[in-house]
Amino acid sequence: MCEMTTETIATREVRSILSSKVPQVTVFFWIIKVLCTTVGETVSDFLNVNLGLGLQGTAIAAGAALFVALVVQFKTKKYVPGVYWLAVVLISVFGTLLTDILTDSLKFPLEGSAVIFSVALGLTFSAWYATEKTLSIHSIFSARRELFYWLAILFTFALGTATGDLMAEKLGLGYLVTGLIVLGVIAAAAVAWRAGLDAVLAFWIAYILTRPLGASLGDYLSQSRENGGLGLGATATSAAFLVAILAVVIYLVVTQRDASADPLKPEPPETKGRNVVWQVVAVVVLLLGAGAVGYKWRRAALQQQAVASVSVDRPLGDLSTFRHLALTMRDLVHSGEIAAATSSASELETAWDHAQATLQSMNLDKWTRLDGAIDVVLKCVRSSHATECGASLEALVAAIDSLDKPR
Repeated sequence: MCEMTTETIATREVRSILSSKVPQVTVFFWIIKVLCTTVGETVSDFLNVNLGLGLQGTAIAAGAALFVALVVQFKTKKYVPGVYWLAVVLISVFGTLLTDILTDSLKFPLEGSAVIFSVALGLTFSAWYATEKTLSIHSIFSARRELFYWLAILFTFALGTATGDLMAEKLGLGYLVTGLIVLGVIAAAAVAWRAGLDAVLAFWIAYILTRPLGASLGDYLSQSRENGGLGLGATATSAAFLVAILAVVIYLVVTQRDASADPLKPEPPETKGRNVVWQVVAVVVLLLGAGAVGYKWRRAALQQQAVASVSVDRPLGDLSTFRHLALTMRDLVHSGEIAAATSSASELETAWDHAQATLQSMNLDKWTRLDGAIDVVLKCVRSSHATECGASLEALVAAIDSLDKPR
């Protein structure tokens, strides 16, 4: 009896020490993950545009909230659904902002952002595996593993944002088509897993790709019909998905359907040795190869489309939409309706990003000039000096008119 008691106490101590800090990978895990990635896109837009915080202000607010959430997450002794998923929502927003700041504020190309975050993610995985000999989320039992885990998640969100925006906007595929392509790749990874692909490798492939899937879904729902969406708006879309996340999390708290596994039970088998190395190499080569071929093909198609659409009357394509939005913003600023002007600025930015793939390939020099004028307007309208933006809006209209004249 004494031996059994001693064994029971020891077992409980081990379980207490090794309580996993992340949920089990069930269907609910993937449902909330996609919902969180969608919220990351729409909430970022809501804070940046609707509330007028700007990219830097939104990044500071999201970063501070994320820091607090992660401190609480690290202090917990086991997986707590509310704390864990709040951290995922906030890291989704912050990861989105990292890419947006590089692209919109620093004018860094999306291709470069994708490369940077791919390398950062690869280095994180390498350091994680070198120190812990596993990348499985079933074994997040220590602070060091949890640190690697959250760092990897941050880079997956940033990378997913860069690749999703690159496909949907810069390559002009649109939100729906981008989402369907990503969904197809996820389905292929699931089939490969069933056929023998390492479970941990398959998990991280799906985890990375659910970011552009969720972002495409969010943009498709929130963006206007003119920009390829359904026009529900960032506010309504964010609210709907936040409510959905809350409902699923409450369900999981009550049912404990995704409670972490018993740490004393053996982990699911991982592929070891050369086999997993070759699988990783094959997957990376396949994804990079397919991505490079698709990118080159799409760029060539856009070049041909641009050449075919150029005429003496429209040397940089049809700029009437941008002129109309600029005039609308000018009138709103003059009449003191700053909130409405800020909303129009969001429409202008989205329409400009959506047309980038076509216009940039027509005439890079002219596109760059107009892009600079639009940036000045967007920064001014979203600043505390929005009432003084009349001159920059007049300059934008003049730039559009000069580029819209026949040769």
